[in-house]
Amino acid sequence: MANIKSQIKRNKQNEVAHSRNKALKSELKTRVKVAIADAQSNAEKSEQTLRTAISKLDKAVTKGIIHKNQASRRKSRLMAQIAKISQTD
Repeated sequence: MANIKSQIKRNKQNEVAHSRNKALKSELKTRVKVAIADAQSNAEKSEQTLRTAISKLDKAVTKGIIHKNQASRRKSRLMAQIAKISQTD
């Protein structure tokens, strides 16, 4: 445990940021999974969930949760998966 006041405060801030970032990353994964599941089952709803997933990825970049290249890669892979699913239907 730190003895320096500023380091104690920094540790508390890091803990709060870590829990916030972890929750947002978890939500990103959930949104992507929902978009894929909707693409397989419900065509009209899938477009809305896809937009939501892409929006969440972009927002995570602006907040510094993930890197912009990672968001770009995730969006690309998501679009490729959905295109593959819609192609088979």
